[in-house]
Amino acid sequence: MFNPHDFHAPQSSYSKPDLLRSSEGGYFGPGNAQLPAPPMLMMDRITEISLDGGAFGKGHVASELEIAPDHWFFACHFAADPVMPGCLGLDAMWQIIGFWLGWSGSPGKGRALGVGEVKFRGHITPDVRLVRYEVDIRQARRGRLVLGIADGRVLADGACVYLAKDMRVGLIAPRG
Repeated sequence: MFNPHDFHAPQSSYSKPDLLRSSEGGYFGPGNAQLPAPPMLMMDRITEISLDGGAFGKGHVASELEIAPDHWFFACHFAADPVMPGCLGLDAMWQIIGFWLGWSGSPGKGRALGVGEVKFRGHITPDVRLVRYEVDIRQARRGRLVLGIADGRVLADGACVYLAKDMRVGLIAPRG
């Protein structure tokens, strides 16, 4: 297994080109965490990432997605009533937890493992301009299975529309 820090020096923020490079694989070393490629890459940039920030003092990530009325999901969810699927907001938070695990130096391929509770308080429509995802790491286990546990929220133009507790992402070591 490769140490992610042998391939990547952690930064405090990431641009769209950085995120696209991560989606190609190898950003954190062969076989390690990577983001999905567009159109499933659900963010345009990571604006904040830390090891000791957030509500629990164990890590924090904030990322943003600029919304355009022609985003692919509006055309199919729903006809004459376009809304971003809530599962995409949840997936975006899983994506940044997996990214955080690789960024913080843990090897393995990321996989969403579950969520304890999700509450939808609103929705994201084509008139929204900016979606912000905020994730606070509650726990990071770094053993045979690397596990990140976090709480998060999705904001649409500053208003909280989704809350998630006990999101779990694991990094699975390649079999060998």
